[in-house]
Amino acid sequence: MQKLISLIQTAHQLRAPGGCPWDAEQTHESLVQYLLEETYELIEALESGDRNEVLEELGDVLYQVIFHSDLASEGTLGEPFDLEDVAEFMEQKMRSRHPHVFGTDEEQQKYAANNGDDVMQNWDAHKKREKPGRTSILDGVPQAMPALALASKVMGKAEKANILEPLEEPVVPMESEADLGKLLLAIVASARSVGLDPERALREATRELQVEIRASELSEETDAGVIGFAD
Repeated sequence: MQKLISLIQTAHQLRAPGGCPWDAEQTHESLVQYLLEETYELIEALESGDRNEVLEELGDVLYQVIFHSDLASEGTLGEPFDLEDVAEFMEQKMRSRHPHVFGTDEEQQKYAANNGDDVMQNWDAHKKREKPGRTSILDGVPQAMPALALASKVMGKAEKANILEPLEEPVVPMESEADLGKLLLAIVASARSVGLDPERALREATRELQVEIRASELSEETDAGVIGFAD
């Protein structure tokens, strides 16, 4: 771990007096654009399967975490915390969400998991225990996600909670992600041809769907499949 400690010290020195003026001027807000860029670059590297690119981009994302933690150590977000606190919080969170591994004998038996599906069935229950203040399955869903990812996330949560009725078969025939990709490109091209913004359109449709989901959660008459996407 000595190399990680050295990197943390390097980041701190760059922000300290006599270091780099640009680093010293940065805030959590100003760094958001770089965090997004580095994350997308990491995704691209992972999809390419290039070892050296993945190594580099993982480092860039790691440095963003270190940078924000160093800022926070100065109290920029209230009570100071540093990378050690971040790591401690994350370890506690992972242990709490994996009682089938780290729990008592009783918890390991109760949440026994033989595959990933078994784990995911209990995942939401663990999260709910950690965050009792959440009243909707949509609480905690980051609305800043790209529209397509946001739509998929929202629909997945609603289907899992039996609020949204899943399609038994696709409305538009497709057999592979290649087919889906071509279809999405065709939709984007069609939208552009008539001056429509596909990102904004999908985001607005997803926003309306979330309103319906929250209304269903509040209704005492909510039944499985109350929202039919294909209707």
